[in-house]
Amino acid sequence: MNQRKIAVLFALWLALLPIMAQKGYRAKLPGTEEKAFYTMQDFGRVDKFDIHVHINTAQPYFTHQAIRDRFFFLDIVDDRPFGLPMDEQQEVAIQHLENFPERMGFATTFKVSNWNQGDWVAQTISQLEKSFAQGAIAVKIWKNIGMDLRDEHDDFVMVDHPRIDSILTFLTKTGVPLLGHNGEPRDCWLPLEDMTFSQGYYGAHPEYHMYLHPEYPSYEDQIKARDIMLKKHPNLNFMGAHLGSLEWSLEELAKRLDAYPLMRVDLTRMPNLKLHTFKDRKRTREFFITYQDKLIYGTDSAINPTDDPDQLKERQHKRWLEEWRFYTTDDPIKLEGYGTLMGLNLPRSVIDKIYFENASKLLGFKTKK
Repeated sequence: MNQRKIAVLFALWLALLPIMAQKGYRAKLPGTEEKAFYTMQDFGRVDKFDIHVHINTAQPYFTHQAIRDRFFFLDIVDDRPFGLPMDEQQEVAIQHLENFPERMGFATTFKVSNWNQGDWVAQTISQLEKSFAQGAIAVKIWKNIGMDLRDEHDDFVMVDHPRIDSILTFLTKTGVPLLGHNGEPRDCWLPLEDMTFSQGYYGAHPEYHMYLHPEYPSYEDQIKARDIMLKKHPNLNFMGAHLGSLEWSLEELAKRLDAYPLMRVDLTRMPNLKLHTFKDRKRTREFFITYQDKLIYGTDSAINPTDDPDQLKERQHKRWLEEWRFYTTDDPIKLEGYGTLMGLNLPRSVIDKIYFENASKLLGFKTKK
């Protein structure tokens, strides 16, 4: 092929890029499509999506780093009793969405402080509709349902409660996905000496250590209620946060992914994934390949106000880069307290799904370039 023909074909490829972008195709540099595996050098050459981020500041530094690292992301609003209040979290999310509409989406939530009011369902649906009009593309349900909220009889409200059903039926009809943080890691219900990675946190916060509070619903209660919820709503698009709170067992997680066709999970409990790999790399790698359509990359990064934006950006870049190393290469990786493991070295086609395509499909998110 002579140079003139090459130049014409290259010009045609450049002309097609805007059309491809409008249709949701992601641009990659020439040469990356033919490889079976990515490398560390490919990190900055492909689009990626972080589906679990909490931005608690109007400062734009995180987004600047995301743009530099070719990350899109979902900012998640929680109804949590600490930190930035729910309404302020949403105001921050809307502000960032207005400034960076091509880079992000946000997930709204709903309050339960008015749970015992007779019109709670109507109020909640009205609030959600307003949030959708403001740009929300998903809804988060948090662990306060199941671990804190009580009804008028002082009984714990679980996620399979009939009033929650009304909200989930509404979400199913509208096609808006639900992101569920249900319960806590199983460590929360174990003695400190039996925990894997949570001794420091629960040792310092005994009020949250459920092993010390047997009067609260058990770990099994939390998982059972979530499973019942999914059985009752088989057409609900659902993503379980933190490996669906089944971080301790890929076998148990696989059972749920098999049982509920529209269930996905995010990959935000990295130490557990590294531990599974350390113990049985072959089985862990097979799990990722088998369930490649149901796994979505996320970090659960909390982005707070800072006086040192360079440090924030460097910390986030380093985290994204090192987790890319775990998934894409077979480099040696240290797991503190255990030893050294080899990265999963997943095929490029699997990486494309967990790092972008699955999130895009769940959220209906399209890049706008």
